Amino acid sequence: MTRPGELPSNRSNLVAVLVIGLLGLAGCKTERPPQESKGGLPGKPLVARAVIEARSGSSLKGEARFTEIDGGVKVEVHVTEAPPGPHAVHIHEKGDCSAPDAASAGAHFNPDSHPHGAPTAEKHHAGDFGNMDVGANGHGMLELVSKGLTVKEGPHSVVERGIIIHEKADDMTTQPSGNAGGRIGCGVIQLEK
Repeated sequence: MTRPGELPSNRSNLVAVLVIGLLGLAGCKTERPPQESKGGLPGKPLVARAVIEARSGSSLKGEARFTEIDGGVKVEVHVTEAPPGPHAVHIHEKGDCSAPDAASAGAHFNPDSHPHGAPTAEKHHAGDFGNMDVGANGHGMLELVSKGLTVKEGPHSVVERGIIIHEKADDMTTQPSGNAGGRIGCGVIQLEK
């Protein structure tokens, strides 16, 4: 008989102890830290951001955030030092803000070839976000959910596109741009790491 703390004296008992120990180890699960994938971390929503910089002689500053949710993308746009009043907000096809007037961002993002319209219209450009109201203090905010966009890779992705703040309100009808005037703010949308 083996006392506590002693090894078994015969071989068959020693083998039994080793087998039981190995079976116990085999049942242990080793946790690995979550790995980052092209789509972000497991369990975390995909997020893309843009820093919005002044264009066309304005002093506007801002940020946009795009969060993948069930059925679309939650869009949050915040600006400061913008002219008071309504300003159109659109996603444009190119993530290029290099031109002083932001013309380098191209036309509205429109992967489905729809006419321009309000973001609530049955058919509109995927990049049509309507208008943001800016107060007398130069601060403005726009929040909406867009069902025609994604942060994931694909033809409807906002990543590597441009977000534009226009000098005037979008009239929601004039084709193809809503008669929104010049581009006073531009940002390149990039996937958050």
